[in-house]
Amino acid sequence: MCSSDLVGGPPSDARRLFDGKSLDQWQGGEKWEIRDGHAIARETGITTKDSFGDCQLHLEWASPDKVEGDGQGRGNSGVYLMGRYEVQILDSFKNTTYFDGQAGSLYKQTPPMVNACRKPGEWQSYDILFTAPRMDPQGKVTTPAFVTVLHNGVVVQNHFELKGGTFYERPPAYDNPHPATGPIHIQFHGNPVKFRNIWIREMKPAPVTK
Repeated sequence: MCSSDLVGGPPSDARRLFDGKSLDQWQGGEKWEIRDGHAIARETGITTKDSFGDCQLHLEWASPDKVEGDGQGRGNSGVYLMGRYEVQILDSFKNTTYFDGQAGSLYKQTPPMVNACRKPGEWQSYDILFTAPRMDPQGKVTTPAFVTVLHNGVVVQNHFELKGGTFYERPPAYDNPHPATGPIHIQFHGNPVKFRNIWIREMKPAPVTK
């Protein structure tokens, strides 16, 4: 059974990355607090020990119910695909910040199409469809990465073409060749954001039958 009341449990071909009991699949997971079936971000970010390429990633998160700070200082975290392409997590409920730093944005590249954020403390869901970039043997991008994001079941990114890695201090760029797969990273940005029900599916073409 799934503990989520948002969208149901993972499909049969999904792999659970956090089941509410253990973060053993994550580097740094021992530093986070696990309580009542969810994990609370503490001290540092966590990174999956395994790597993934094209995937569907589901996670549920909740910003602190007690509102402290504003802008980027309020319920801030982020989930990084391949460790470098960030979907922003933020308490964006009646919280003003820069347009491409809101919850559901592809950080510093594009804002969400709509603000689907729930009230502070309420559980929210992300469903992320990621197509990894393809690179030739010399590291040149032959096909860019694409991301679709559903926030609480609402499409906020629709097959957006990533312009490169997501950086705070400089424009996006594919200036660092990397392998065909990479880890999932969840950021600790100083706020005790909660997470639960994290699972992933590797997306592969359907088998051809004759």
